[in-house]
Amino acid sequence: MRKVLIIGIGAGDPDYVTVQAVEALNMVDVFFAIDKGSAKADLVRLRTEICDRHIQDPTYRVVEAQDPERDRTASAYRSAVDAWRSKRTDVYEAMLRDNLGDDECGAFLVWGDPSIYDGTLAIVEGVLARGGVDFEYEIIPGISSVQALAARHKIALNRVGGPIHVTTGRRLAAGLPDEASEVVVMLDAECSFKQIPDRDIDIYWGAYLGTADEILISGKLHEMKDEIERVRGAARERKGWIMDTYLLRRVVR
Repeated sequence: MRKVLIIGIGAGDPDYVTVQAVEALNMVDVFFAIDKGSAKADLVRLRTEICDRHIQDPTYRVVEAQDPERDRTASAYRSAVDAWRSKRTDVYEAMLRDNLGDDECGAFLVWGDPSIYDGTLAIVEGVLARGGVDFEYEIIPGISSVQALAARHKIALNRVGGPIHVTTGRRLAAGLPDEASEVVVMLDAECSFKQIPDRDIDIYWGAYLGTADEILISGKLHEMKDEIERVRGAARERKGWIMDTYLLRRVVR
């Protein structure tokens, strides 16, 4: 039977790849990749570097497909995401059906960890649910950007007995959760931290974590928010893309 691996490859540093992931990489006959355009060529290069470094017998094939366009202007966010994922499911189904033999192993390489704000698992399950391609799949966890952020800032995400709240910029725009003292924010294209009026909050921000272009900024949110927005904008303009995350921490008095 066909086998599909969803492999978490870490936040950018090839050394973040776990021993389990290395073993999985060396099982793969076909790597499936989604082409997101020239602006994100760095991500392709990093994937290539990871394979070159960790695969002992490079007899694998690479199959690429164009990423379907996503409507980012739609007012109904969830419906727009569902429509885009349906198109992606079409692409994944065709790749698996046409390029993976009955006894072969295929893989999708996922930045960070496949279980944290990544749609690959849902799309693969969607392909299976359609019933047109039969395969079994396995998930290999990876080092997430959240873990890398804490390590690079030399902090623990939680304080004694306290919870950690993980959310998105879209959710943060509605305000900090009332009882949360540690809030990790991902996918914040609009710098929603600017809208938080509380002056007793520290921010630990990082972009391109684990890569040569890594940027780290920390300090009082009200003092650093304009600088983070400026640095983030300049970095995105320079590279054509950005992946960043941050921790907001209430000051305990």
